[in-house]
Amino acid sequence: MRRRDIMGAAAGLATGLHALDAAAQQRPAAQPARPPRQPAPPPSTPANTPLGPVDTVARHALIVDFDTGAVLLEKAADDRMPPSSMSKLMTMYVVFDLLKQGRLRLDQQLPVSERAWRMGGSKMFVQIGTTVSVENLARGVIVQSGNDACIVLAEGISGSETQFAELMNETARRIGLRSSTFRNATGWPDPEHRMTSRDLATLARRIITDFPEYYRFYNERSFRWNDISQENRNPALGRVAGADGLKTGHTEEAGYGLTASAMRGNRRLILVVNGLGSMRQRAEESERLFEWAFREFENVVVFRAADTVEEVPVYLGERPTVPLVAGRDLVLTLPRQWRRNLQVRVRFDAPVPAPVTKGQGIGTLLIGGQGVPEMTVPLIAGADVDKLGLFPRIPAVIGRWFGS
Repeated sequence: MRRRDIMGAAAGLATGLHALDAAAQQRPAAQPARPPRQPAPPPSTPANTPLGPVDTVARHALIVDFDTGAVLLEKAADDRMPPSSMSKLMTMYVVFDLLKQGRLRLDQQLPVSERAWRMGGSKMFVQIGTTVSVENLARGVIVQSGNDACIVLAEGISGSETQFAELMNETARRIGLRSSTFRNATGWPDPEHRMTSRDLATLARRIITDFPEYYRFYNERSFRWNDISQENRNPALGRVAGADGLKTGHTEEAGYGLTASAMRGNRRLILVVNGLGSMRQRAEESERLFEWAFREFENVVVFRAADTVEEVPVYLGERPTVPLVAGRDLVLTLPRQWRRNLQVRVRFDAPVPAPVTKGQGIGTLLIGGQGVPEMTVPLIAGADVDKLGLFPRIPAVIGRWFGS
């Protein structure tokens, strides 16, 4: 077994910079009574981070690096909570997915039912008996948080909001949302309509990754429909450099929430907060946490996909060595002061018997250092190495016998 230190302190490594709201959700008279008002969030309680506790007034919080998936801050991130209008992200994921499959078109007209027209809470102000294009409905949901627009989409796609909620649940399970249950398309209060901060971050990442052609809607600052212009309620768009989405939420039970993303250089972060006491608190806390995360952490490129980590000897091969590679860009998100402590070692058995197939696992990268979380990454052969023919093998075998 060979182990080689290929890096000590990582000072020389390249740095990669990779990777009116849900309104008051007022119920119409025909709806059941509102859930009881929840107590105000505590003044400030700690969230967990690699750097130690960081206080936040949010009841739920999560910050993740988009490219590496590293968790930079979390607080009650796996608690099931009422997501309010942030669950409209799931509504739009279903819509975008159908558009991508060709089962829906942006210019397709959907009819406005009386139920959609009467829907309370934040509204796009669709008119009963008219039709609205899928594109305008999408903008009404994303920019104006229109509950009425959600109902039009749900009924147009599935026939009823209840059936559409089942489609939301099926899609959520397929894309890895482990703790989410949807009962409607709007985020309207329901004791069984729940998500976690972690699921919201996963959903935001999937929207950005799976539908780049539609993600642009989330950066739209205002939208006018039925002669009523409404501003995008996402406070990060006007306060956080690089912010370009996603969705706010608010109910009395949930408090004020935000799922947001911001990109600086080639580095993108996703933030989820919920349970804040006011729109102002949501705006200030999301800005503060974004700035903290961008300031305190960086992405460090350890190896590029095709970089040769080591040349490994090959026994009875047509080539004497085979390059050992990571096979993908290896990027770590680290606190900036940990960079100098990063240590990287490579481990492999040598010589590797021929034949060797490109992509074959033949080693391991060991990452660690003082204060750096330990990590192992499989390494693969970067090329094919055929076995020597019979006669060329004879001297090699004899040489090994006498050499040993």
